[in-house]
Amino acid sequence: MHPNFAGVLKTNSAEAKLFGRIDPARLPRHIAVIMDGNGRWAKQRGKPRIFGHRAGAESVRVILDTVTRLQIEAVTLYAFSTENWKRPKAEVMGLMSMLKRYIRSELKEVKSNNIRFRAIGDIDGLAPDVQKEIAWATDQTRDNTGTKLNVALNYGGRAEIVRAARLAYADLERRNDVIDHLTEADIERNLYTCDLPEVDLMIRTSGEMRISNFLLWQIAYSEIYVTPTLFPDFHRKELFEAIIDFQKRDRRFGDVRSK
Repeated sequence: MHPNFAGVLKTNSAEAKLFGRIDPARLPRHIAVIMDGNGRWAKQRGKPRIFGHRAGAESVRVILDTVTRLQIEAVTLYAFSTENWKRPKAEVMGLMSMLKRYIRSELKEVKSNNIRFRAIGDIDGLAPDVQKEIAWATDQTRDNTGTKLNVALNYGGRAEIVRAARLAYADLERRNDVIDHLTEADIERNLYTCDLPEVDLMIRTSGEMRISNFLLWQIAYSEIYVTPTLFPDFHRKELFEAIIDFQKRDRRFGDVRSK
């Protein structure tokens, strides 16, 4: 048993067996998660949608605990998209209120686990009190050297690429260079995730076969894993299953030979 999991899996034989099948030398460096199904989970129980989002917060805790123990370099969670503003006002307000409480309540644990917190997306489009909490958590964990936690808020993949292209063009102008010299590297340097490895594993819960405008540039060669499990039921066992499935893939990156 890996020392980071000593005692954690003793009482759960199913998790322990799955963990035994994971090759620690072939772990994904960057995992992205589309956290879908909170509303349906709540509806199945006759509860309001925000009840499902609160239940999903526990899944976030489990994911963070697991990736930290596995020493995964980065995890990016899709928390609120640019399209989510279309949801009922009460749900949006509830989500933002829950986000602020979650940051406050979990920051001590995040810091003790050496996790570096960062929000990606159009943060300026969020309410000032939410921006304040995000800035505070970012500053408090700035020097942490463990897993990088990126929470996508008011985020859209297309908007990110447009933003990166504009910034890259401005860089060209400062260098007195021409647009024909624009490269993929120029775009990548201006993405929110410029300091992170590309996404190796993209997980979507709830069974929907969509990317939903998430990390469109970064998942060019990601392995995509879709599970019917609704996000509030996605815990350590389900994450282990996703990693095992990832490790079965033959990642050739366009070549005909296995890497």
